[in-house]
Amino acid sequence: MRRTRGRGPTERCAPLIKFLNALPRLSPERLRAVLPVLDWGRTYDRAQFTGDMTAAVIVTIMLIPQSLAYALLAGLPAEVGLYASILPLVFYAIFGTSRSLAVGPVAVVSLMTASALAPLGLESLVDYTAAAAVLALLSGLVLLAMGILRLGVVANFLSHPVIAGFITASGILIAASQMKHILGLSAHGHTLPEILSSIWVELPNTNLPTLITGLFALSFLFWVRKGLAKFLTSKFGISAGTAGTAARVGPVFAVIGTTVAAWALNLPGAGVAVVGTVPTGLPPLGLPNVDLSMISTLIGPAILISIIGYVESVSVAQTLAAKRKQRIEPNQELIALGAANLSSGLSGGYPVTGGFARSVVNFDAGAETPAAGAFTAVGLLLAALMLTPLLYFLPKATLAATIIVAVLSLVDFSILTRAWSYSKADFAAVLGTIVLTLGVGVEVGVATGVLLSLMLFVWKTSRPHVAEVGQVPGSQHFRNIHRHKVITDPAILTLRIDESLYFANARRMEDLILSRVHQSRDQLKHVILMCSAVNEIDLSALESLEAINQRLTDQGIKLHLSEVKGPVADRLKCSPFLDELSGQVFLSQYDAFITLTQQVHDTGEDQSVA
Repeated sequence: MRRTRGRGPTERCAPLIKFLNALPRLSPERLRAVLPVLDWGRTYDRAQFTGDMTAAVIVTIMLIPQSLAYALLAGLPAEVGLYASILPLVFYAIFGTSRSLAVGPVAVVSLMTASALAPLGLESLVDYTAAAAVLALLSGLVLLAMGILRLGVVANFLSHPVIAGFITASGILIAASQMKHILGLSAHGHTLPEILSSIWVELPNTNLPTLITGLFALSFLFWVRKGLAKFLTSKFGISAGTAGTAARVGPVFAVIGTTVAAWALNLPGAGVAVVGTVPTGLPPLGLPNVDLSMISTLIGPAILISIIGYVESVSVAQTLAAKRKQRIEPNQELIALGAANLSSGLSGGYPVTGGFARSVVNFDAGAETPAAGAFTAVGLLLAALMLTPLLYFLPKATLAATIIVAVLSLVDFSILTRAWSYSKADFAAVLGTIVLTLGVGVEVGVATGVLLSLMLFVWKTSRPHVAEVGQVPGSQHFRNIHRHKVITDPAILTLRIDESLYFANARRMEDLILSRVHQSRDQLKHVILMCSAVNEIDLSALESLEAINQRLTDQGIKLHLSEVKGPVADRLKCSPFLDELSGQVFLSQYDAFITLTQQVHDTGEDQSVA
């Protein structure tokens, strides 16, 4: 009887090896683009390690009270803020392209999280926390999809005035929502009228010890923000950079002082709300309980949170990168933020993004690489394991004061005056965003702001500036006849269209040109469309050009084009328009004017100066 020999390891792994060989190979450059850690990690040295560790210690001290405060803002247990600040930092360090960005909970995203979860009507804190994790997972998936599809350009649909208006309104809304903790009230609401009305009704129930604690924390934090750096510099000769960093970690001193006072004076017995028991241990890993109906409700807010968070994060990252002559890759940032949010959702957190304050502290403290974020995550993990029992007596009024002081720096009403003086349309978009965010809600406010921006863009481009131009004497330049003394010819009409031509403005352009031709039809022989500012002509505009060409031909007038850009000319060649054009396409407006002038006149006697 012959014995059959079993397959060796190589034979058993043959199908797997064959599969791996069939996968597309990533070049080293492409692999480093997908995993930036492989790029900066190759040259990591002791000096960078020292800078990263120093920054990590400082940012960790800053993030502990900040994370707790933002979790409170989102309506979540305090420990969730710590959980959302651990793994996201690690995953951003792996996939992110910014050397200084610090990822974690931020004020605006925390507010949007609370607003997104409110309609679910969840009674259980466990279910509410699980829903926040689901929201983080959805945000992560949205950001990853945008990154894979290279949709970083989507953020451009949020104009700066609208973003400024939204952040200003959010700052006011956040500060108002935290006043209940300063006063010791049980007020509620998600819009400014609701919050203020609820506080007014509850005002007689203000808890005096809570109010004193909150006012002390507010006063101290405002002084730290405005005066501590100057005090340290003038009294102790500390450098401005070190003093500024000390001022930014000032909330830690407020936390320590009020926590000790609450313990020593038994303030909880006097009705002062404290954080209470904060679970000690590692973040819970795993998928949260997912309800399909919950997903359908949260997907819209998740998209808004993703876009707003991405815009905020990229703005901070680009600003800090420019200071060190570095650059970031916006589409890779989408991947990094997507991975950070997925890790947050899988570790009991909620949506995160890059924060301005902590990123600036990270930068100023000497962070050299994203490893500083990973080291910060280790520090926060140790805090979650060992320091949480010390947070039991931390007054919620202190955390509320931390939030108020942080978000009031976001409020900038000067955007209204700048927009009013520069563009009434932009002013309308900013004001609409602020009013609707405060009066109706966060999602409605930002969505309306985006819609207003797009509508105003369409309205502006549907009414493009069209100038009749003539030759500047002694030059080859052509300028508006109403702004300059220029040479014109009654037989030649030149119109410069200062906008791309598309469906929204095609008919208006057609009416404008034919109306101008009608005014001078007895003398007019040639019409030139100067296309130096036209970057695109869509099918609707092409049909309008064909109609204009036909109408002018019927009147014995030739239509010409000048200074047509290459891509626009390539597109026109795909249609019969150029073959049917009654006139010519000139390389420059000067060539067009000189050539046609010579055709119409043997001398320049009929030329006039406008």
